[in-house]
Amino acid sequence: MLIRTPHRTLTDQLAERFAERIRSRLLPAGSRLPSVRDCARQQGVSPHTVVAAYDQLLAQGLVEARRQRGFYVRDLAQNSLPGQYQQALAAPKTIVSEEGAAAPLPLPRGAHTHATALIRGMFHQGSGKPQPGAGVLPQQWLEEARFMPAALRKITAGRALASGALNYGEPMGDAGLRQVLARRLADLNVPARPAQIMTTVGATQALDIVSRTLLKAGDPVMVEEPGWSVEFARLDALGMRVLPVPRRADGPDLEVMARYCAVHAPRLYVSVSVLHNPTGHCLTPGHAHQVLQLAGQYGFHIVEDDTYSHIAPAHATRLSALDGLRRTIYVGGFAKILAPSWRVGYLAAPAELCERLLDTKLLSTLTTPSVLEQAMALCIDQGQLRRHAERMRLRLAQARARSVQLALEAGCRFAAEPAGLFGWVDTGVDTDVLAQRMLDEGYLLAPGALFHAERKPSTLMRINFATTQEAAFWQVFQCVRAELQRR
Repeated sequence: MLIRTPHRTLTDQLAERFAERIRSRLLPAGSRLPSVRDCARQQGVSPHTVVAAYDQLLAQGLVEARRQRGFYVRDLAQNSLPGQYQQALAAPKTIVSEEGAAAPLPLPRGAHTHATALIRGMFHQGSGKPQPGAGVLPQQWLEEARFMPAALRKITAGRALASGALNYGEPMGDAGLRQVLARRLADLNVPARPAQIMTTVGATQALDIVSRTLLKAGDPVMVEEPGWSVEFARLDALGMRVLPVPRRADGPDLEVMARYCAVHAPRLYVSVSVLHNPTGHCLTPGHAHQVLQLAGQYGFHIVEDDTYSHIAPAHATRLSALDGLRRTIYVGGFAKILAPSWRVGYLAAPAELCERLLDTKLLSTLTTPSVLEQAMALCIDQGQLRRHAERMRLRLAQARARSVQLALEAGCRFAAEPAGLFGWVDTGVDTDVLAQRMLDEGYLLAPGALFHAERKPSTLMRINFATTQEAAFWQVFQCVRAELQRR
């Protein structure tokens, strides 16, 4: 709520609110600002105040006025580009081959803005409220892992500090952690020797290393849709051709994959087999075998992102386990369950790819923090991580039950069976518009359009079950949605 003060007018406050969102890209380029009338009603101010605030944004070069259409956020990056490049960015996003299989072109530059909006929002400290669009467990939950600081203190005590912190770590990663990870992967039926495991700065870097090693600009890559928005944007930034594969409850659409393989010869398929983000779906064994048959027939690799393994069902189907790391590359990490800021991730790959993957790692980060890796190994080896994960699974199950009930009472429908950390919810209204309105109330949402290769209006949104189990959020949600439905 805007409140007039002796030092800040309502106009200044409103202009600053929009300016902050534009600069942090929470309002993406091309977004239309609310009409003067709607904004005045939403913010509880006069139309004159809104007009004055929009004039300030115009003067700052943050928005542009389009005759009889309203005010739109300017693309500050494109404004400095040569005209012919701007025209190239405006080219059609997809083409259709003679065989009828869609052949997506690299995503438009604006896709970077859309994908990073959610990430920027994760670090945006504009509200102390639980954030429905967050991608990790709440900080209060993670604070229960008190064994982590103790492990770090033990690792850095005395002479251990000199050996672990004052030298570069091993290029492949701490040997002790890789041995522990090999045992953990064996429990998941993924056969990986320590020599096949390489540590990374989080699972995100593992995915990046795989892409930079196996692909070159222009290569086609199959990615599940809906899917992790950052993966679409990251591949686009590397110049890859994104081939979106519809993700169903049992796995990817095999007919679409087969058409892509026959027409475009993709080099890689990126998959979240277990507790898929954002739907929560898990791959079925029959579907997994067919995916691996396609990979063998057409010669592409599969990178399996198992980020949610710590909260997954005990006997979930994994492509890497069925394949035995022949055409698959397994990616894991600990950010979702334990320590987002430690940024400890890893990958397990076929032996013949390890040297190439290591070269890419060395060119990007040299090595990874051995002190953190040694502390992580200690937490795993002593069973502390396992016990912590068990507590988090139980707590998440309870939160999920409450969140689902509240969502249903608020008139939402689940587009996928609730499972894991995230729910895929149909709200009945455009969630891009809903997300901007909810920001005014202090809530960051993850609108459905973020999870598609080509951004388009969607009534879906991803919710974090751990941060949507309070009635206060859903009450505000219902009020804002009702306001949008009355328009």
